[in-house]
Amino acid sequence: MGRGEPRGHWILLSLGGLVLAVLLLMDGFAGGTVGEAPRADPGHSGAVPSRVTEGGPVVNLSDGVPKSRRMPPKTIALTFDDGPDPEWTPRILDVLRRHDAHATFFTVGSHVAREPALTRRILREGHEIGSHTYTHADLAAAPRWRARLEMDLTQRALAGAAGVHTRLMRMPYSSRPDGLTAPEWRAAERAGGDGYIVVLTDRDTEDWARPGTETIVQRALAAGARGEGAVVMLHDSGGDRSETVAAVGRILDRLQPQGYRFTTLAQALDMPPAEVAVPARERAVGWTLVTAQRAASGLTGAMSAVFGVAGLLCVLRLVALLVFAHVHMRRVRRPAGRRRRPTGPPPPPGGLPPDPFPPVSVIVPAYNEEAGIAATVTTLLNTDYPGAVEVIVVDDGSTDGTAAIVESMGLPGVQLLRKPNGGKPSALNAGIAAARSEILVLVDGDTVFQRDTLRNLIAPFADPEVGAVSGNTKVANRGGLLGRWQHIEYVIGFNLDRRMFDLLQCMPTVPGAIGGFRRSVLAEVGGVPGDTLAEDTDLTMAICRTGRRVVYEEKALAWTEAPASLRQLWRQRYRWCYGTMQAMWKHRRSVVDRGASGRFGRRCLPYLTVFQVLLPLFAPAIDLFAVFGLIFLDPLVPVVSWTLFVAAQAAAGAYALWLDGESVRPLWALPLQQFVYRQLMYLVVVQSVVTALLGARLRWHTIRRTGTFADLGTREQSPGPVGYT
Repeated sequence: MGRGEPRGHWILLSLGGLVLAVLLLMDGFAGGTVGEAPRADPGHSGAVPSRVTEGGPVVNLSDGVPKSRRMPPKTIALTFDDGPDPEWTPRILDVLRRHDAHATFFTVGSHVAREPALTRRILREGHEIGSHTYTHADLAAAPRWRARLEMDLTQRALAGAAGVHTRLMRMPYSSRPDGLTAPEWRAAERAGGDGYIVVLTDRDTEDWARPGTETIVQRALAAGARGEGAVVMLHDSGGDRSETVAAVGRILDRLQPQGYRFTTLAQALDMPPAEVAVPARERAVGWTLVTAQRAASGLTGAMSAVFGVAGLLCVLRLVALLVFAHVHMRRVRRPAGRRRRPTGPPPPPGGLPPDPFPPVSVIVPAYNEEAGIAATVTTLLNTDYPGAVEVIVVDDGSTDGTAAIVESMGLPGVQLLRKPNGGKPSALNAGIAAARSEILVLVDGDTVFQRDTLRNLIAPFADPEVGAVSGNTKVANRGGLLGRWQHIEYVIGFNLDRRMFDLLQCMPTVPGAIGGFRRSVLAEVGGVPGDTLAEDTDLTMAICRTGRRVVYEEKALAWTEAPASLRQLWRQRYRWCYGTMQAMWKHRRSVVDRGASGRFGRRCLPYLTVFQVLLPLFAPAIDLFAVFGLIFLDPLVPVVSWTLFVAAQAAAGAYALWLDGESVRPLWALPLQQFVYRQLMYLVVVQSVVTALLGARLRWHTIRRTGTFADLGTREQSPGPVGYT
């Protein structure tokens, strides 16, 4: 950003990116919940006290001495792990309510945060809640700080969702007391020291493996002597739990008639209630966590949808560009006798056809262009165009030797105008006023033409309906990696787009580097506008709205000097993007206009809005979500998506380069372009939108010239300080 520009944009962008990253990381952390899974049985360790391994499933370690308790006779504590789940937990609650039974739910904190209403329903219907960590972490393998974090976050989630903390906890992956390993026992001791009552089980149904409803029932009913009480482990989340739901109903149907009581652990063992009400401050902190977690979950879902839609739109756009490019190529390269005749009216009877080589005035606005102005003027005069050519260089208050260089060249047909600095539009309008020809060519001061460029650029004006012609701009300084990236962008992005716009008759931009115009059309639209920072786009849109055709001539080649550093590239594209949005807003009424103006607006502006504003605006978030998917989700999806996207771009790029007669060798830089250049272009759009929303006025940015064409001029020049971009 230039000195004096508001830096609040970067603060907003940084904060927005930080919030997005934090929410995605939060959902990724919470999404670590995987539920039960088979683990290798490490075998029993002698480090676990025998009073625990041989005792009951409820272990109190509050005073450092483990005390185990069992369920009273004919008392069953149904316990459900891994919930609450929006599909299966309500079904289980319905079954329990029909049988007037109560149970204990060992909830995962992240699920509590996502389903606060369901958590409150569990408590409202008389059930009990315990902690099952926040992400279903294996406490036996987790470091102490992670275990403490898991338990604390779960308590905060319960506080935010239901206004309570819990005294009960069950370690994920644990089972019966006699199956405890030494690491699990150490984790249990730490939990006991923090005041938790550790709950294991008597009967592990292993319903998570979906062994069948009857198997689950048999495992739940398995016991020694008849009338024995038990803690039964089941699951209400982590996959399809239809077998569990059916099994719970059968268990209740079989045992309740035999006098069995189904209740919570605290009630069964005459303990204080497991839930403890928390003060308002704790509830507020918990509410913040719950809200953030729900927002993170919603964001992930929304980003998944955006990722899919964006991918589909990009594929459709790529296909459309290739189809239009192929049609355009066949149309413009068909034999001369078969080409479409001009659409305008025939010449009057007895009149002469339009001059195929009318006089041309070439206008070159120049501000501090001493590095390349000699080369520009020289190539403009070194042309095979048969008609008369005048070159008007408008020195717009340069502070270097631009004017002196042009003056010293002493070339016939070159006119130098000096004026106070007023910006590129004012320089162009001054040159237009001084020009003598009806056909005008506007050229940047850092651009050179080939010998046949003028002839090819002027040829489409044989059709009187053509009001402007866009040439084919190419990057001259494409030697480095940044130059290759811009070369690829110019050929694939800019020129493929122009072929499509040409066929659809809705060209949004005739580039400032090379464009031909009718003077009468420029007069009709009021000359080159100066109220936007993309005067070329603004002017082209205005011409399209008049009904005049704006066409693309692929053979009219102009070589331009592209920015040589990322900073200079940023400054250039920032102005382009902001100015394009200004022009789109200025001509927004064309969407609802009738006739040619409406045709242009309805075809062009929605396309630009989607592919040059909205998708780039969301692209950094989509890239961040792709990284999120690579780390937390199935990494195959983002890797395959990215690979297919780059492959499709490479194929399209190869075709575009072939159409332009270019070598496909620069495509080796395309994959690297996705990691630096593309993100830079997206951030340009993001900052431009922020600038527009804040109502800030972006000033004209300039870039430093490196003198790419200095050796083409009449003498070598040292690199100039700044120039138009």
